[in-house]
Amino acid sequence: MHDAAPLADTLAAAARSVAAVLAGRSLDESLADEERAAARRRPAVRDIAYGTLRDYGAPDAIVAALARRGASDRLVRALLLCALHQLRRGRRSPHVVVDQAVAACARLARPAASGFVNATLRNYLRGRERLEAEAARGEPGRYGYPQWWIDRLRAAYPARWRAALEAGSERPPMTLRVNRRRTTVEAYLERLAAAGIAARRSGPCGVRLATPRPVDELPGFGDGLVSVQDANAQLAAPLLEARDGMRVLDACAAPGGKTAHLLELAAVDLVAIDLDAERCGRIEANLARLGLAAEVRCADAAAPAQWWDARTFDRVLVDAPCSASGVVRRHPDIKWLRRQSDLVQFARAQAKLLDSLWRVLAPGGTLLYATCSVFPEENEAVVSAFTARTPDARRRPWPGCANGQLLPDDDGDGFFYALLDKVG
Repeated sequence: MHDAAPLADTLAAAARSVAAVLAGRSLDESLADEERAAARRRPAVRDIAYGTLRDYGAPDAIVAALARRGASDRLVRALLLCALHQLRRGRRSPHVVVDQAVAACARLARPAASGFVNATLRNYLRGRERLEAEAARGEPGRYGYPQWWIDRLRAAYPARWRAALEAGSERPPMTLRVNRRRTTVEAYLERLAAAGIAARRSGPCGVRLATPRPVDELPGFGDGLVSVQDANAQLAAPLLEARDGMRVLDACAAPGGKTAHLLELAAVDLVAIDLDAERCGRIEANLARLGLAAEVRCADAAAPAQWWDARTFDRVLVDAPCSASGVVRRHPDIKWLRRQSDLVQFARAQAKLLDSLWRVLAPGGTLLYATCSVFPEENEAVVSAFTARTPDARRRPWPGCANGQLLPDDDGDGFFYALLDKVG
């Protein structure tokens, strides 16, 4: 039982994090609390919590079928979801998982729930085939997303919605962006090979690792040779075509990945804005590690009167706040925290950003509107409405991706890009 004993603690920690998500808190925030309390369990707790939320649809249906009246306690319900995730993965003996889930009740200060948890999990094992089949009859159980999410993707992408859902439920790839001011993709691939790390090229500046690993194991990371950035996120900076000497604005810039990429590609005068002071600190830290410099301001990009000096920008990147529906494999809690009504609120804020930042763009300049969303309400609809009400805005076609929408797949996350030129 040496290996099994820590599982009770790990299940309890993961259950507390999942319960916090069910109460409306982000997974990253709830995990941070658990990790401060027990750093040695960090990878295992993350694995169970992330896996449970990626897998949530079917376990949720199974708990509902088995425990109609007994899972009103959010913490106990979260424990059942985590234990079911472990049982469905099959990496541990079912006996061990059930035994340690029961033991976790005491760690959660729910000792009275131990009999209920034991009976529920054993009933699942006895009726597993039937319960799994029943859960799969409903689309949330089959695909692991809320019904409204499934419906919207099916309507928007009739030929690709299933593939997008499936990709969004997989573990994400780990892609690096090579800092071309300090090395080349070829040279860095050689360093990885020398360190015994399998990788391949991914795009002009990218390297895809065969297996994700902590950044402190990556050669030269601390020296600024590479940054972690999704392959599709790496498309933003090249699309802007910024050249040496241009004045560039990166609005909503934190944590600074696209900011840094712009500076790696050209010697530009760059202003990076974010509303959150702590996140501005992350921009500065990332730039310092990479040996880059920009003017970082904590300000509301949608209120230029508060920060703009009346000098126009040649290029503007609007990486707009959005539902983050394109990056759910990295943040699976988003699937269950977002509501359909959120899309309307995001679209209003995105429209305000576009209207406000168009003023600071020089005639002849280019604005890139970007989101990590897969929902047209935040993407095509926002851009189409903006160009309709803005006489000097012209949308430029993006060769190879006519509508600018990238859905999540094996290579990258879901993103939307629209290039807008200011005529006149």
